[in-house]
Amino acid sequence: MPEPGPDGVRYRRPTEADHVPIVRLIDDWWGGGPGSESLDRLWLQHFTGTSWLAEVSGARIGGFLVGFLSADHPDTACCRLVGMDPNLRRQGIGRALYDRFVADARAAGRSRIVATVWPGNHGAIAFHLALGFELLIGPGTQNLYGTPAYPAYDHDREDRSVLVRRI
Repeated sequence: MPEPGPDGVRYRRPTEADHVPIVRLIDDWWGGGPGSESLDRLWLQHFTGTSWLAEVSGARIGGFLVGFLSADHPDTACCRLVGMDPNLRRQGIGRALYDRFVADARAAGRSRIVATVWPGNHGAIAFHLALGFELLIGPGTQNLYGTPAYPAYDHDREDRSVLVRRI
């Protein structure tokens, strides 16, 4: 069993068995779902070696980060999804999850992390900026919901802000 970090939280790699509990938390934490659209089971079948889960109060999930190393861009690691219990935000757990992911990326020779966020999620944008990410601004970006973003970035309908952090 993993040792607790300095914040008393246990950090471990997720397993496929964590899929349903995480999806249910996404629905709860983000005000409705379906969470299954955000996190397919395959992410916890094939990318657990670069993903992290934070357990609080025993085995209760307090946060998670699902990430991967890009197969096509050898300098890049990507955060697919990061989530925190709203009652545990601003306690350093999200930063600790990212710190572990960054360590994985560095160990694999990566020099940057890329994350995408819905531009209307100002809390998530602020979180990433506080961690040293920068918004990607360039051809095709527009000011959407008060944030630089790419319209119809995903599924030809979902707007996304792209954030990049050099590591």
